[in-house]
Amino acid sequence: MRFITRTIHAYLDYPVAISLMLLPFVLGLGAGNPLAKWIAVATGATAFVLTLLTDHELGVVKVVPYWLHVAVDRLVGAAFIVAPFALGFTGLDAAYYWVNGAAVLLVTFVLNAPERSFSLARA
Repeated sequence: MRFITRTIHAYLDYPVAISLMLLPFVLGLGAGNPLAKWIAVATGATAFVLTLLTDHELGVVKVVPYWLHVAVDRLVGAAFIVAPFALGFTGLDAAYYWVNGAAVLLVTFVLNAPERSFSLARA
């Protein structure tokens, strides 16, 4: 069941970040509360930068350990679940955050394959 490897995760990161920046405009988020639009956009931009800096197959600068990247993803997923309650998002705005939060938590907790550890004997 745990098939989202580090490599698959790396390939998912960029499209997810871009969708977080674009979908709020396509879907018309923020009609009831502008924060619903701008938090998603800011999260997408931050996720894009985090991906560029992550030590995985598609990272460019590779200064953020992969485990920390996954921990940040998990925090964002939890924050997305709580945001509609804390910020008063309703309707499509709330659903957007709940669906995205649930997807991130599903990928990072349930489907995320554990990293293989390498011993010095293999090196």
